[in-house]
Parts: sequence; structure tokens; C-alpha cells
Amino acid sequence: MSNKEREWFPDTSYHITIRGNRRSDIFKDDEDFQMYLDIIREALEYYDDKFEIICYCLMDNHVHILLKTKDMHMKFFMARISGIYTKYFNDKHNFIGHLYQDRYFSELIETDTQMLETSRYIHLNPIRANMVKKPEDYNWSSYSMYIGKKREKLINSSEILSYFINGNERDLYKKFVEQGIKIKLNQEDKL
Repeated sequence: MSNKEREWFPDTSYHITIRGNRRSDIFKDDEDFQMYLDIIREALEYYDDKFEIICYCLMDNHVHILLKTKDMHMKFFMARISGIYTKYFNDKHNFIGHLYQDRYFSELIETDTQMLETSRYIHLNPIRANMVKKPEDYNWSSYSMYIGKKREKLINSSEILSYFINGNERDLYKKFVEQGIKIKLNQEDKL
């Protein structure tokens, strides 16, 4: 039985997630994380301006990517990344078979609010997993690029930052994301 064709529209953005098979780690060391980012860079170059990464976060056993598609279906981009990375990972770690639990999941971003909330959700993933205290302390996320702590590469933050006052957008985005941490802590206190 084949998978149902994914709904796709040109010039739209999608929150994409992909998880390790049986929730197993798909990154075992820093070299694996870096290789995945290198493969994303290569795929962006290969498809020459067909896709744009808005933000990302690579976790031990899953990946979040906010991807903007232009005039090509996201399945091509994801198939390239997943195929190349699976071969690399299986060769390096002497594994065989499926690396991923299933096909990637994609959610169409339909509103400005959804776009902002998705970027915050992606950047707060390491906080929710209790891996770091501050999102900028996590190495495998685009958050530090958004707040100006690292040079921007792979991503284009301009769409998200355009929602904030020009000249102060990075500080305001940081406050917006950190507000999500306070909400999380307040919810935990109520439990």
C-alpha cells in the first residue's frame, strides 16, 4: 500500500518533523549533528532557491524544520536530506534498515500567529526536554542566529523578524521566545 500524496501549495511554509525509528537517537555525537546540517546546506544549494529554512532544531531523536517552499514540493527536499543522512548514519554506525520511524510529518503554516508560535515552539524544544536552561545554550538550533549571538547560516530569519520593530527585532524576538519559557514554568507550577 502506498502513502497518500501530501497536500502541498507553492509559496507556503511548513513545520516539518521527523523522528527516529522506535524513538531511537538519530544523532549520536556532534559529528552526526554537523553532518545533518551540512546535508541541509547541500540540499539548499542543489535545489537552487527552491526552498528556504526559516528555523530549525535538531534534537537527539527527532528534527524540527520550518521550511518555506517556493515552486517545488517539499518531498524532494526531505527525500534528499533523509536519504543521504540515512546512508551516512548507517555506514558510520554499522546499522542497517530504517533510521526514521515513518515519513516526515508536515503541517501547513496558515497564519502569521501560527508562524510565530511555530518558530517559538521549535526554538524551545531543548528547554522542554530539560537539555538546557536557556535556548541560546543549545548548539543544534537556529535560535542563537535569531538573537544575533551567532552568524546566520542556512536560515533566513527575515520573515520571522519582520513581525517585530525594525532595529530592535532580535531583542524583541528573544523576549517573545522567553515568554514561552515563563508560560511553561507557570504551567508546571500549577501541576
